[in-house]
Amino acid sequence: MRKNKITLLLFAFFLFLSLLSQAQSKKWTLSECVDYAIKNNISIQQSELETESAAIQKKSAIGNFLPSLNANGSHSWNIGLNQNITTGLLENQTTQFTSAGISSNVAIYNGMQNQNRLRKANLSILAAQYQLSKIKEDVSLNVANAFLQVLFNKENLKVQKEQLANNEKQLLRSQELVNAGVVPRGDLLDIKATVATNNQSIVAAENALLISKLSLAQLLQFKDFADFDISEMDYVQKDNAILMQTPSAVYQKAKEERVELKIAKTNLDIAERDVKIAKGAYQPSIQGFYSLNTRAAYSDRIIFDALGNPSFAPALPVLNQFDTNKGHSFGLQLTIPIFNGFSAKNNVTLSKIALEQSKLAFSQQELDLERNIFTAFTDAKGAVKAHESAITALEARQEAFNYAKEKYDVGMMNAFDFNQSQTLLANAKSEVIRTKYDYIFKIKVLEFYFGIPIIQKQ
Repeated sequence: MRKNKITLLLFAFFLFLSLLSQAQSKKWTLSECVDYAIKNNISIQQSELETESAAIQKKSAIGNFLPSLNANGSHSWNIGLNQNITTGLLENQTTQFTSAGISSNVAIYNGMQNQNRLRKANLSILAAQYQLSKIKEDVSLNVANAFLQVLFNKENLKVQKEQLANNEKQLLRSQELVNAGVVPRGDLLDIKATVATNNQSIVAAENALLISKLSLAQLLQFKDFADFDISEMDYVQKDNAILMQTPSAVYQKAKEERVELKIAKTNLDIAERDVKIAKGAYQPSIQGFYSLNTRAAYSDRIIFDALGNPSFAPALPVLNQFDTNKGHSFGLQLTIPIFNGFSAKNNVTLSKIALEQSKLAFSQQELDLERNIFTAFTDAKGAVKAHESAITALEARQEAFNYAKEKYDVGMMNAFDFNQSQTLLANAKSEVIRTKYDYIFKIKVLEFYFGIPIIQKQ
């Protein structure tokens, strides 16, 4: 039995270590990063709360159509000469009274304000949903940008390490050439300086990679990012069909898809409802009402016998009094606004100003969207051309370096010129990497405006 327990504990221990190792070695994909950010981003959570708040405001707008129902009750003590509200006689004594009632009111007509408030509440929910979608899209775009920055720094670090490995090999080769008397000792010192410079570049590249990982982890709301890492799969897009579109076509599609315009249009509709609500205060309102009231007294009552002689008798039971003394009232109340300190007029004026502001905001949003799309389209085409040029330049630099290496190996080129060729090759490689991720991101931005999600769900 004891042996089985030990075996079980060992199995659980190794299982825990395995799970811990998997958790630490997990590499996040772009899709996983975006999904995690959407679930944990604080701005998104705040926007979700605003959506819930808009839904509650709709319930309040619906409640305006329903009758109100209120109950009231009171119990009082009267000491001294008081009129008995039940008998109508003045009595010098301590009396108690209880009264109770129920009242109800319902708005029959109030200038269509309730209807317009309900329509405004529906629009507010729609605006909150659009705003939530926009924040999610913005977060996705920011995560994609930070993710690609990490990938760029990873590849750049690889280039620097490859460069260091080549320079270290070259250092050994230069030592052999110096020993053979083919090249002067100064060339060896130049190579050593180049290796030292490469080591500095690696430290800088490692720091840049660490900072970019930290930035991405913070964007994802990670608290423990010591072992955070991402997948290094190739994200270069093979199909750039979006560039086959014209900027005008992208803009027309964006006018249908982009939530910025939908938010501005919904805010415009809300402003129009506010004007109608404010104007409703000019119109008469009709309200229906109903109330039920009853009362009871606890003091002795006066009764008369058959001869008309008065005498005191105990108060009737409370429930009997409530039943006897109950009364109903109901009717309609008409209110006609005549003068209210300019409040109605000022509210209409202010709502009209807000409506004009919403119209201007909508127009400005259209202009901003058009400008952003034309800029994004130009940037994307330029990024593609820059990446293609960088690849061409790298091929040329590689050929030039190979030729320089052949000359240096036979002593026909000094170390300074050879290092220059090597530096130009390293810069060309870094430029290819930089333009590659710049091109990927700018294509993503253009697709984003065209309504294509940052992450394509499989």
